[in-house]
Amino acid sequence: MTSKQRAYLISLASNLDPIFQVGKSSLTPEVTEAVSESFNNRELIKIAVLKNCFDDPKEIASMLADRTQSQVVKVIGKKIILYKENKDNKKIILPQ
Repeated sequence: MTSKQRAYLISLASNLDPIFQVGKSSLTPEVTEAVSESFNNRELIKIAVLKNCFDDPKEIASMLADRTQSQVVKVIGKKIILYKENKDNKKIILPQ
């Protein structure tokens, strides 16, 4: 992913609300499964890491990206932005 594409996705994600929250139990298989399923309907997802989660948001982001075959767009504080291209129902056209 180029820096131009990353900047474009960050601008799209600025209007999104987090659809998942990672709490004190950290990254559970249920959270991973829910995030993976949500990529069926969306290509860009924002996730909030709550204050009672003591794991590093960057580590959580990289683990989630590995488990869901997505890409980490950016980790801003305790917010994670993930992107996964949907081959069947493409909604986001990335700039070249």
